[in-house]
Amino acid sequence: MQKDNPVHFTPPADSSIRRATLADASIIYQFICDLEDQALDSALFLSVFERNLANPQIHYLIAVQADEPVGFVSCHIQYLLHHTGKVGEIQELYVHPNWRKQRIGQQLLNAVAQIGTEEGLVNLEVTTNQKRVNTLRFYERELFLCTHYKLVKSVSF
Repeated sequence: MQKDNPVHFTPPADSSIRRATLADASIIYQFICDLEDQALDSALFLSVFERNLANPQIHYLIAVQADEPVGFVSCHIQYLLHHTGKVGEIQELYVHPNWRKQRIGQQLLNAVAQIGTEEGLVNLEVTTNQKRVNTLRFYERELFLCTHYKLVKSVSF
């Protein structure tokens, strides 16, 4: 799927899913800071955001209710040898607390799944922090299977 093409997933009439643009940087910054429970460096965030918007293998989608952004998902696509094909990985998924339990997360996942179908992905993966028990249940409800462990090592410069 070309990044300039619209997402072909159609959410309910009272909401929409659209591709993020540079104009969404400030709201996505707020969403990610809330998700990570910390204030990120805004200049570094903007630099990464701009770079990723230009990358056709990275998809940023916004959920909108009554012209108000209420959620965000990012999906990074790459070719992996051990899958012998393209894999999409959800890096961030966020729904504003006032809009949770209204299937917005599910709508965002459905939109990513549609991109996955159009891109010919082998599978779609997601990793979540162990402290996010409700998030894990959400992904399992959406038919993601817990098949791997993710280990993280900090790298100093």
